[in-house]
Amino acid sequence: MVDPRAPLFLWLRWITGQKLHDLYELHFRVQKRDARRKVSLNPGAMPQASSTALAARLTDEGSSPSEAAARAEKRERVRQAIDRMKPVDREILALRFYESLSSAEAARVLGIQEEAARKRYLRAMKRVKEILQK
Repeated sequence: MVDPRAPLFLWLRWITGQKLHDLYELHFRVQKRDARRKVSLNPGAMPQASSTALAARLTDEGSSPSEAAARAEKRERVRQAIDRMKPVDREILALRFYESLSSAEAARVLGIQEEAARKRYLRAMKRVKEILQK
């Protein structure tokens, strides 16, 4: 259950998680169809849309066509870097950048201490930089 003092979007995130769990129960526990045989269109570690959206949030904006091309190239490199990261690192980046949560809010979502969330975020950012420098 989400803390009653939590922001609205955390409540919505929790409700979405509950709905996904219910759908999982419906399709995996019931033998109507086997959802495990479905093939992903994106064989990467994370859905393309999420990686793309997160990469867009991590890259800055420009105005000229050459800046737009450079930004698109940078966005693709960041997306590929995010796809190669561990899920725990992607989660903290998504919470901080995509959902605009503070360290305290991200810690609440993850069920960890605020200091641990800060450290996890710093390590994840360091990993992004390391991957991009290769």
